[in-house]
Amino acid sequence: MAKKLIEIDFSQPPEAHDCIHNRWHPDIPMYAWVKPGDDFVLECMDWTGGQINNNNSADDVRDVDLTKVHYLSGPIGVDGAEPGDLLVVDILDIGTLEQFQWGFNGIFARENGGGFLTEHYPDARKSIWDFNGIYTSSRHVPGVNFAGIMHPGLIGCLPSRELLNEWNKREGALIATDPERVPPLAAPPCAGTAHMGQLKGDKAKAAALEGARTVPPREHGGNCDIKDLTKGSRVFFPVYVKGAGLSMGDLHFSQGDGEITFCGAIEMAGWIHIRVSIIKDGVAKYAVKNPIFKPSPLQPNYQNHLIFEGISVDESGKQHYLDAHVSYRQACLNAIEYLKKFGYTGAQAYSILGTAPVQGHISGIVDIPNVCATLFLPTEIFNFNIDPCAEGPTKYIKDNDDVPVSYWADK
Repeated sequence: MAKKLIEIDFSQPPEAHDCIHNRWHPDIPMYAWVKPGDDFVLECMDWTGGQINNNNSADDVRDVDLTKVHYLSGPIGVDGAEPGDLLVVDILDIGTLEQFQWGFNGIFARENGGGFLTEHYPDARKSIWDFNGIYTSSRHVPGVNFAGIMHPGLIGCLPSRELLNEWNKREGALIATDPERVPPLAAPPCAGTAHMGQLKGDKAKAAALEGARTVPPREHGGNCDIKDLTKGSRVFFPVYVKGAGLSMGDLHFSQGDGEITFCGAIEMAGWIHIRVSIIKDGVAKYAVKNPIFKPSPLQPNYQNHLIFEGISVDESGKQHYLDAHVSYRQACLNAIEYLKKFGYTGAQAYSILGTAPVQGHISGIVDIPNVCATLFLPTEIFNFNIDPCAEGPTKYIKDNDDVPVSYWADK
């Protein structure tokens, strides 16, 4: 039995735990130390620290305080890890907790972060997903049942002082180009809600003023939201501080490529079992700038897909030049309009694309002026046939009026 290094008291708020932090900063002390070759288990809160409830109202998604997230377990120090090394992390297993056999997916309100399609879905929505072993289904999104790929949405090492300063400088410059934008262009430091683990007193207050928010992925890893980073995967992280300072959280039961609703996965509390080792001077040896990883041999075995294409022409008909962002948006919107023909609301279809194991691909990026982006939707996850046929689509979801209220009605 692997040693449990971090155990969470879920009856207490995140701030009551010094094994949790919600900012990146080199001064955050290591909560525990391990040796290369050790394996251990960490428990993790959901990314919001328990702000979302298992009910039929999306008020909590609408009102969630995003300056508090993400709540990460760690940092874990690894003996002998030094700047310039690669920290090798093997994800041995991930699981749910007995008292939390459910997770949530949220479409965030435009004023509170928005999402990939926020212009089309500007209001808060929520769906609750119940777990049954490796499978999940939702009372808010009928007609689907699928196997999840559990993974940490967020995992990475502490930054150096130089790297932290670089992050704040470049993200601050971006914000300055349009400081009143809604949603904002980036998430700047916010000292008032910073929780710095074992760092206390004046040192914690000083670090909170510059601690990097956990919202984006960066050179150290962070919030990459890679659905294939599941048990059986191996990740190679650049090390920036002595001991590496490995932290993780934001566990997902399942997610589609892109996590397009922003709170786009099925978010959950849970545990993760990992093993660590070190490649000395690995950053220079392999020219590593961002983490690299080897995927797991374990994947849901869905063989049949409908593949939706999108090109670099937006909803208004405006032509963009080789814009993959616009192209993937169009692929998603095309899939949503297709699923609406079977009785789903647009918001329900949006949630399916964010939670089910859909694949996103850049299929062509050289044929001016259009990128071709594709979205692979597994058809076996549906309780009915969604393939095109001569008779046309059948409206299988006929009882949406009876679906529990979670702000699913299109406006």
